[in-house]
Amino acid sequence: MDLLSIGKMARLNNVSEQTLRLYDRIGLLKPYSIDDSTRYRYYSINQSAKLDIIQYMKGLGIPLKDIKRQLESCDISIVEKVLENQKNFIDKKILELNQMRNAVNRSLESYRRYSSSPKEGTVILEYIPQRRIYCYDSKINIYDHGLENYEYILRELRSHIILNRLPTIYFCNVGSILRKDLLESEKFFSTEIFLFIDEDFNADKGIEIIPSAAYACIYCDGFYKEKDYARKLIKHVKDNGYKIIGDYICEVVAELPVFPENERNMFIKLQIPIEF
Repeated sequence: MDLLSIGKMARLNNVSEQTLRLYDRIGLLKPYSIDDSTRYRYYSINQSAKLDIIQYMKGLGIPLKDIKRQLESCDISIVEKVLENQKNFIDKKILELNQMRNAVNRSLESYRRYSSSPKEGTVILEYIPQRRIYCYDSKINIYDHGLENYEYILRELRSHIILNRLPTIYFCNVGSILRKDLLESEKFFSTEIFLFIDEDFNADKGIEIIPSAAYACIYCDGFYKEKDYARKLIKHVKDNGYKIIGDYICEVVAELPVFPENERNMFIKLQIPIEF
């Protein structure tokens, strides 16, 4: 039998000598023989078939320890089980990557909206398509407290998401809701904050749909300005005879990477759904 040195075996199979030494050390692919005096490793070309299987499974992301277990068992059912587990793992990673891509797209869109937004305090009318949100009730009125307390509420929301094994990637796109009855009476009482989500986000409860509608909108660049600008927006709606048809939305359009006095720097879009 024509035996191959470790270097030639490596070249023929497009792997490194270090890889073959590793496979030998962990018992995954032993040399056909080892010279007693030189301790050089020699391989048979026929061992390339096993090496092909190892490299194939490794390419699928299967850990070497699982590959070794499969090859030692000679049980096709174990191979099928490991492949099925790997498929589920890959599907989960694809979902996570899709969520990451969607989060990046949302952030890019938010910064584009920030760059092209009208002057702060300007009321505009805008049609906004249907949106999907995940709501969380903090039991604390956002408008009774300052920015520091708002940060505690956000920490609570983040902890809630993690505890319920929900994807935290959506945390970059938040807002709050003032329900229609309180909005119409201009009573600023809201304990609900939310995340904008997509169809990949699944939860047993807390998901709501914000219907598509025409909105009266106004932008502001600070947490403490919201109530004043919201009152201006409400006055505009009433002065023009518009009918309020839903809940008030305070959407954080962009989180600016500038931290005056170590505080969150938000660009906010206030929205009231209307009928003419």
